[in-house]
Amino acid sequence: MKPNAKARTWLGTLLPAVAMTTLALAAPAAHAADQPIKIGVVTFLSGAPAGTFGIPVRDAAQAVAEELNGGKVPAPYATKGFGGAPIELSFIDESGGTTKQVTEYRNLVQQQGVDVVIGYVSSGDCLAIAPVAEELKKLTVMFDCGTPQIFEEGSYKYVFRTGATGTMDSVAAAMYLKDRGIQVKKYAGINQNYAWGHDSWNDFTASMKQLFPDATISTEQFPKFLAGQYGAEISALLGSDAEVVHSSFWGGDTDALILQGAARGLFQKKRVLLTVGEPQLVKLGKQIPDGTIIGARGQFGDFAPDTPLNHWFRKAYTDRFKTQPTYPTYKMAHAILGVKAAYEKAQAANGGQAPSQDQIIAAFEHMSWEGPGGEVKLSLGKGHQAAYGTVKQVDGKTTLADVVYYKADQVTPPEGVKSQDWINSGFKR
Repeated sequence: MKPNAKARTWLGTLLPAVAMTTLALAAPAAHAADQPIKIGVVTFLSGAPAGTFGIPVRDAAQAVAEELNGGKVPAPYATKGFGGAPIELSFIDESGGTTKQVTEYRNLVQQQGVDVVIGYVSSGDCLAIAPVAEELKKLTVMFDCGTPQIFEEGSYKYVFRTGATGTMDSVAAAMYLKDRGIQVKKYAGINQNYAWGHDSWNDFTASMKQLFPDATISTEQFPKFLAGQYGAEISALLGSDAEVVHSSFWGGDTDALILQGAARGLFQKKRVLLTVGEPQLVKLGKQIPDGTIIGARGQFGDFAPDTPLNHWFRKAYTDRFKTQPTYPTYKMAHAILGVKAAYEKAQAANGGQAPSQDQIIAAFEHMSWEGPGGEVKLSLGKGHQAAYGTVKQVDGKTTLADVVYYKADQVTPPEGVKSQDWINSGFKR
C-alpha cells in the first residue's frame, strides 16, 4: 500500500504504526482554549480481557490526560492539554461483540459529540469499526489491535493506527528462536479463533518455513476467543511431538493458558512462546515457568528505553495505581501523545490559532513524536523494534534474560507489500 491521498501507511519506533489520517477535532474552525477536547476511549472494562488489558488501559488514559491537563509532562509536551485546551475523556466498554461496538461508536460520535475516538484491543472490533469511522468522518485511533487486514485489505481516510500489526510479533518470534539457537523440528500453535489468532499463526508458520524449512507442524489449536478452559487443547499439545508451542493469546486467555498449562507440565515439556505475554509478568509473576519466551509487541514495559518520558510515565502510573505499567498502557500513552503532537504542530503552523481539520491532516503526514516507548516515525520501515526475552527467576524475582530487539526493517514488510507475500519472499526488501 503506497501513500496517497486516500491512504497513508505509517510506522513508529517499537510498533509499526499503520495510519490513515485525518483529524476531526473541530471542523472547520477549532476549539477555543477553554473548550475541552472530547476523547472517547474504548477498551475492555468487563470480562476476561479487562484485568490485564482494559482496566490498565483506562487507567493509563486517565493518568496521561490528567498529567497533560496539569502541565506535568516533560518536553515536548509541557503545554497543558491539547494546545491549551483541556482534555475530557469518555469511556466505553469494549465487551459485547462487534454489533454492540458499532452501536456504541455511533453513539460516541453522533450523540456524545466526541472529537476523536481512541480505542479497540480486539482485531475483530477494529475491522468492524473502520468502515463506520469512514462513514461518519470521525478521527479514530486504533491504538492496539494487531490484524494487518485493516489496511492491507482496505483504504481509509479517517482511521489510523499507532500500534503494530501482529506481523512484527510473529516474525520476530521465529527470528528469536533462530537467533537463540533453539532447535525446532516440530512445532505447534494455540491461538484464538478469530482474525488476530489466525493472522498471528499464519505469519508465524510462514516465517518458520523460511527460517526452519525442515520443521513441520505437529498440531494447531484454535479455541473460541475467551473460552477460558483449555483442557482439550492442552492435552493435544502435550500429546504432540512439538518442541515449541506458539501462542498469541492475550488478556484472560493468557492467564488461563499459563495457569492450566503449568499445572499439567506443558511449560516444562515444551518451549512455550507467548508473543504478547508481557502483561502477565506483572500480573502472574512467579507463576510463569522459567524458560517461557515473552514478547511485548514492542519496546514497552520491562523492554522500554531509559528516557525522561519513560521515567515520567512509569512514575505517574505507578504512583497512582500502585502497579507497573504494561505494554497496553504504553500504547494508549503513545496514541494520546501522538494526537496532541499533531494538533499542536498544526496549531503552531496556524499562527497559534486552533487548527482546521485540513491543517491537522497536513501536520500528521510524515510526523514523528516521542513516547514513553521511544520515537515514533510516521514512515514505513524506520526505527521500529520488536523485543523478546526469556523468563528467568533470579533471587525469587521474575526477570527477563536473553533479551533481543529487532528493528522494523527486519520484522515488517516494505510499503505496498502484504505481510504474507513479504514473508514468503524470504523477507526481501
